[in-house]
Amino acid sequence: MTRFLITYHGMAYPNTEYAVASRRVLREWANRKLGDALVDFGAPLLLAGQLSDGPPFDSVEISGYTIIQASSLSEARELLADHPYLARGATLQIDECMEVDA
Repeated sequence: MTRFLITYHGMAYPNTEYAVASRRVLREWANRKLGDALVDFGAPLLLAGQLSDGPPFDSVEISGYTIIQASSLSEARELLADHPYLARGATLQIDECMEVDA
């Protein structure tokens, strides 16, 4: 199985109550839809800074993350097709976690 990092973009959390309610809906969906495919439920994220040994790349606001596993990118897309955040106008980015031996 391949792991995929799912990052959430465009989901501002205007207050704590909204964030708690939003995560409750997401947790219910994940438990029902993802099952064993869920590796790490993740967390909301707040941009805290950058480090660079030269000019930094433009920062990208990431609202949160989740890690799932699937047999292919196609299967990952199918698992995420009815993700609750999509209905709210957010974007999900799917990145494959590469297996690299050191």
